[in-house]
Amino acid sequence: MPGYADPHFDTLALHAGSQPDPATGARAVPIHLTTSFVFESSDQAASLFNLERAGHVYSRISNPTTAVFEQRIAALEGGIGAIATASGQAALHLSVATLMGAGSHIVASSALYGGSHNLLHYTMRRFGIDTTFVHPNDIDAWRAAIRPNTKLLFGETVGNPGLDVLDIPVVSQIAHEHGVPLLVDATLSTPYLLQSLSLGADLLYHSATKFLSGHGTVIGGVVVDGGSFDWEKSGKFPELTER
Repeated sequence: MPGYADPHFDTLALHAGSQPDPATGARAVPIHLTTSFVFESSDQAASLFNLERAGHVYSRISNPTTAVFEQRIAALEGGIGAIATASGQAALHLSVATLMGAGSHIVASSALYGGSHNLLHYTMRRFGIDTTFVHPNDIDAWRAAIRPNTKLLFGETVGNPGLDVLDIPVVSQIAHEHGVPLLVDATLSTPYLLQSLSLGADLLYHSATKFLSGHGTVIGGVVVDGGSFDWEKSGKFPELTER
């Protein structure tokens, strides 16, 4: 963050990802109510659409206001980037849909928010993605449940509503031994209490509806990438590593 050598948590929570508005000097982040954006030239537009440079082309994909939120949460979690979603369930769905495909397998904690359990147990199975649920504290069960087609381990940092605590360092070690990432739902722990990526998780998400909003007025979600998982070395994710 420009102007800060080592910003503390409170500073990141207030300012990460944002700069005063260059047109007006406004300190607060503007709400950009626009669907599309103006390009300087056709060449610039082409480079944006080809993902050759960073920028905004359509607000369904990215938006300056949303980008501040994404950069701020990534900074608070110690991640390299984030993507906002319409809800916490959308964040989980996006993560699974991006990493998995028909014939893939997930090992997940059985101590999950009901909506997450149903998404994995019912919805994803309709698309050929199977899930084995294990008790979060049964380390042997995590290891035993892994199959050749397993591509993801998943749990909640603190289970909702049972408050089971996931042993992130141990479960992440099991995941990495088998060349797969660990995704955690960090909603209840928040980055203020626990930075899951520093303990070994590779990806995390939040239901921003809960503590990130805090007032019962917003539905939202966000996925954060820790930048630690070697997708190419794993060999299980050619859709991410091959062109």
